[in-house]
Amino acid sequence: MNTKDNRQNVHNEIDHIFRSLLPAQGMAERPAQIVLSHQMLDAMLDGGIALCDAGTGIGKTYAYLVAGTAFHRFRAAQGLTPLPLLISTSSIALQDAVVNSYLPFLSKLLLVDGILRTPLRAIIRKGKSHYVCDERLRQRLQVVNLERKNPKAREALLSLRDHLDLDLAIHLSGYDRERVCVPQICDCGRCDCRYLCFMDVCDSGRYQFQICNHNLLLANAIHRSTGKRPIFPEYSGLVIDEAHKLPETAQQMFGITFMAEELRALIHSLRREHYLLASETLASAAEPLLKELSRPWDTERPFSYFAGLLAGPNRTLLVIHQQLSDLLTPSARKQLEQVSSKSELFSSRRPEMVFYTAEDERGGSMLCASAADLTAQFRQTLWLQDKPMVLASGTLAVGRDFRHFKGETGLLADGRVREFVAPSPFDYNRNCLLYLPHISPSQGDKDYYDQLAEEIIALLDAAHGHALALFTSYAAMSAVKERLRRGALNYPLFTLGRNSAHTMEQFRASPGSVLLATGAAWEGFDFPGDCVSLLIIPRLPFPLPDARKEKEREKHPTLRAFLRAVVVPEMQIKLKQGFGRAIRTETDTCVVAILDERATQDHRYFMDVIATLPEMPVTDSLTEVEQFIRTVKTERYFQEGAVS
Repeated sequence: MNTKDNRQNVHNEIDHIFRSLLPAQGMAERPAQIVLSHQMLDAMLDGGIALCDAGTGIGKTYAYLVAGTAFHRFRAAQGLTPLPLLISTSSIALQDAVVNSYLPFLSKLLLVDGILRTPLRAIIRKGKSHYVCDERLRQRLQVVNLERKNPKAREALLSLRDHLDLDLAIHLSGYDRERVCVPQICDCGRCDCRYLCFMDVCDSGRYQFQICNHNLLLANAIHRSTGKRPIFPEYSGLVIDEAHKLPETAQQMFGITFMAEELRALIHSLRREHYLLASETLASAAEPLLKELSRPWDTERPFSYFAGLLAGPNRTLLVIHQQLSDLLTPSARKQLEQVSSKSELFSSRRPEMVFYTAEDERGGSMLCASAADLTAQFRQTLWLQDKPMVLASGTLAVGRDFRHFKGETGLLADGRVREFVAPSPFDYNRNCLLYLPHISPSQGDKDYYDQLAEEIIALLDAAHGHALALFTSYAAMSAVKERLRRGALNYPLFTLGRNSAHTMEQFRASPGSVLLATGAAWEGFDFPGDCVSLLIIPRLPFPLPDARKEKEREKHPTLRAFLRAVVVPEMQIKLKQGFGRAIRTETDTCVVAILDERATQDHRYFMDVIATLPEMPVTDSLTEVEQFIRTVKTERYFQEGAVS
C-alpha cells in the first residue's frame, strides 16, 4: 500500500473514533474537535509545527492522543522504526490524567474495535532528583536515627525501599530527599540499580507515549543542542500541551533562579558541619530577604523590591567563602559556591540580563535572571529539531491572531508553522452574560475599595452568591476581603491562600459561597456546575512594569506601539484564561462581571475585551443580571449558601 493510501487510512480512523467509538460511550460528537485532530495529524505527517488554539471544552487532549495514535499506525504501515511520541505538559494533574485515564480508556476502545492488537502504553518521565538512588538510600538508612524522626517522615523514608518515585513519599523531609535522590552524575553501574533499570525500560521502545513537563522538555532540548547525552530516547514527534506556559518555563530554564530554600539549605549545611558562627551570621544577614521571599508571591513586588535585601547576605557569603571554602566537605563547598555566585549575580544586575521575580513551588517568591531575548535559544534548541510538533492551548491566540506567541517563542519567520483555531462548543450566547457597569469604581478615587466592595456585594445579592472573584494582586484582594467582612456579607467567604487544596475543598463543599483568589487561580482551576455562577474580575489583568517589559519597550518606536504589540495582547490572554473559569461544561451558566472602568463601553479597552471573549449578551444593568440568574437556575440554587 502506498503512502497516500496509508495517509487516508489513518485519517479515516480518526473519523471512525470520533464519530462512532467515542459517541457510543456517551461522548458528544464535536465537529471542531474532529477537525482539530485531523489538523494535528497532518502536521505530524508533514513534519510541520502546528499552533492549535483549542477553546474550552473542545477536548484537545483526546484530539492529540487520537492523532498521535494514528501517527504511530501510519509509521508502522510505512515500515518505519517504532519511536515514541513525546508529550509535554505544565501540570502534574494532566500528566496523571493522560496516563491513568485518557489513554487507558482510548486504548480499550481501540482494542475492542480491532484497530489495535496491543494496548497503548505511556510513562511519565521526571528529572533525576525525583527518583531514589539505592546506594544513597542504603547509606542514609545506616546513619539516620529512625527513632528520633517524625513518624510520618520515618515511614516515608522507609517506604522508598518499595518504590522509586520520591513524589509518592509525600511526607519525606526535604533534607532526606536531598540525601537519597539520584545525583546529577549517576555512574554507579550497578546492574540491580532500580533507577538505571527504570531508564532501560523507558528507552526500550515499550511505551508509545513518553510524558514530561516543560522543564524536562527544554532540558532535553538543551542537551541535544550542546552535544550532551539526551534525556529521552529518539522520538517521532512532539506534542506540547498547555503551550502558553512554554515562554515562562524557558525564562527559568535558559536563565537562573535564586530561591529561599537554597539559602536555608546552606545555613543548615554550615550548622551540620559545626560552623555555628558562620551559620548564625548568615541566617541573621539573610533573615529580611528570607522573610520577604516566603511571603505569597505578588506581581506588585518587583525585583527592585528585593534588590536592597541582597546586600547583607551577599557580603556575608563573600566572607564565608574566603574563610571556610577550603575547610568544607565537597558537597557543602559546592553548595556555598552556587549560592555565592547566584547572590553575586543578582546583586550585580548585569546589563545584558533581565532580572525579575516569579512564584516558587511553595507559593512564595523567587528571584530570576534570563537573557533579554529568548527567541534565539528557542530556535537553537527546539525549532531546529527535525521533528513534527503540535503546540496546543486554550490561550495561544488573541482571537485568531498568533503573532504574540510566535514573537515570544521565535516562530514568526518559521515556514513550517501552521495555525488553527478550534472554537469552544459551548453556547455562550445562551449560557453566559457579560456585565460591564455603566459607571465602574475608579481606581484613582480615595474610596476605590469601598466602592468596589459595594459593587461586589450588589452583584453577589443579584446572583445569590456562588461567586469567584479573581484579583490581580494580593493587596487588592486583602482590601476587598476586609470590607466584605465588615459589610455583613450574606454568603460564606473564603480566600485562596497557600493551602489552596484545603480552601478549594471548603469552597466546593459550601454551595452559594464566595471565593476570593489571585495568582495561579487565573488558570488551571475547574469549578463545573453552579459552584461559580458569578465570575468577578475587578481589574483587567495588565502585566505590571518590570525589567522584562522595559527591555521589550526598547524594541518599539513608540509607547503606543509597545502597548498594542505586547501589553494589550498579554492582558487579553490572561483575561481569556480567567474567563475560562466561568463555563466548564455544556450546561454551566454564569455571569461574568468586569468592574474595570477602562473596559466599559466607549472607553479605551472596551473593544479589546469584546474581541477577547466569546460572543455573548452584554449588559450594564444589575436588574438584568438578577433576571438572567433567575432564568437559568433551578429553585434549589436559591436555597444554597445564604448566611442566616
